[in-house]
Amino acid sequence: QVQLMESGGGSVQTGGSLTLTCTGSGFYKRSGCMGWFRRVLNGAREGIVSLEVDGSTKVADFAKGRFNVSRDKDANNIYLQMNRLRPEDTAMYFCAADYARPCWLAPGNWNYWGQGIQVTVSS
Repeated sequence: QVQLMESGGGSVQTGGSLTLTCTGSGFYKRSGCMGWFRRVLNGAREGIVSLEVDGSTKVADFAKGRFNVSRDKDANNIYLQMNRLRPEDTAMYFCAADYARPCWLAPGNWNYWGQGIQVTVSS
């Protein structure tokens, strides 16, 4: 059974940084994709970054240059470091995993999800 859990969310001021952690179990990361998504205030879920087996990434335009993904070498943990945060980054952030590849950022392609964690950026 795949289980994903996010941690590290909270409130930060504009321009600040946060690092989210996704702790995974029951998922063999060397065969599949892991990624980060968010659901903004209007309810639309959008992809942020996906991490391929070979370590390559797909990154949404709004995240380029500000958000970075990394993973533990031996564990099913991935991280999302978010820098220069803006009020429009306020959202519920989700970790996701799936065995379908390539790791496109379309939320409908992913079957395993964490419960999400809130990030609030104040101006």
